[in-house]
Amino acid sequence: MKFTLSKKALYIALSAVVIAGIFVLGLYIGYSHRPATPVANVTNTGVPAEMNVDADFAPFWKVWKLIDAKHPGADKTTAQARVYGAIQGMVNSLGDPYSVYFPPTDATNFETTIQGSFDGIGMEVGEKDGILTVIAPLKGSPSELAGIKAGDKIIKIGKTSTNNMTVDAAVTLIRGPKGTPVTLTIYREGEDAPRDITVIRDTIKIPTLEYKLRDDGVFVIGLYNFSASSAQLMEEALRNFAVSGSTKLVIDLRGNPGGYLDSAVDMASFFLPAGETVVSEDFGANGPKPKIYRSKGFKLLDLKAIKIAILVDKGSASASEILAGALNERGVAPLIGETTYGKGSVQEVIDITDTTMLKLTVAKWLTPNGVSISEKGIEPTIPVKVTETDIKNKVDPVMNRALQYFKDGK
Repeated sequence: MKFTLSKKALYIALSAVVIAGIFVLGLYIGYSHRPATPVANVTNTGVPAEMNVDADFAPFWKVWKLIDAKHPGADKTTAQARVYGAIQGMVNSLGDPYSVYFPPTDATNFETTIQGSFDGIGMEVGEKDGILTVIAPLKGSPSELAGIKAGDKIIKIGKTSTNNMTVDAAVTLIRGPKGTPVTLTIYREGEDAPRDITVIRDTIKIPTLEYKLRDDGVFVIGLYNFSASSAQLMEEALRNFAVSGSTKLVIDLRGNPGGYLDSAVDMASFFLPAGETVVSEDFGANGPKPKIYRSKGFKLLDLKAIKIAILVDKGSASASEILAGALNERGVAPLIGETTYGKGSVQEVIDITDTTMLKLTVAKWLTPNGVSISEKGIEPTIPVKVTETDIKNKVDPVMNRALQYFKDGK
């Protein structure tokens, strides 16, 4: 038995395909065989019932035809490129800087970034209040050495404005061959006008952890990211602390932009009893039940015999906020410093076709007490403001406040 589709039915099917943002090839074929008469009044027709979509798609085709008829550069693009642009626009409409659709070239660049080393300036960027913002420069990176600081607002990259630019698009512009310069126009809170900072790109080696016993008997662990090896390195540092004779431990998470969730959970497990909640993933009202990550109970220290202080700032993000929030809310340590960045969302990377992918936010992280990390970050127990004068004079008021805490307990 054969079935024949009318032209109208064909357009209805195509409308559903475009709205869903998938089956890209089907859209291309449908458009290339379109009739001369424009489609009109295709409103919520042919869309799968379970999608519950109420949208008029006629303007999409009208704009497409107007581009063909009037734009002088219409012949310099392809139907496929327009589809990619439409999908990117649909994802951008979420208002979420961490949800991104990657066409083929961008998808290849993204895979290269997450799988190996790269040339760039070594800093984590995000979006804060709709503005591209430095989360943290990596320790010892070209960006840190050039004077970039956590919280700097990036106004331009070279001559390109960052207005309405996605985080991933900004990262692509900032990165480049080793030895080449990139100029960032940044605005820093408290300054009257933006400034230009030129940074020379280099091969980025991401630091992980360092520790030392200070002359005053305070043991300091500086953790710079949450990589696959971070928990193992933290265990080594804590064992060295245990045999050092010190009873005062500082865990410095300032400028740590985060990393692997599993590393944060394992590190929290060094301090929390087995079964204690470390963090939960909230998938929203229409999603599955929250997923709870619990401590594995790797007891390494006698917490009653020591004092711990955790240092945070506006460059402490993601996994840093998970670890800090869990240890603070469970009474292990106070947080000293500034309010953290507030990057508390979970992204899933999904292959859409063989050459394209979607990075989509699927959940938000909640602290053990149910506080959303992504809303406003985590407030410190003991707030400490760092001034430009402090930085210029190489004074560390946050560390000094931790030393005071060890002396008087408050």
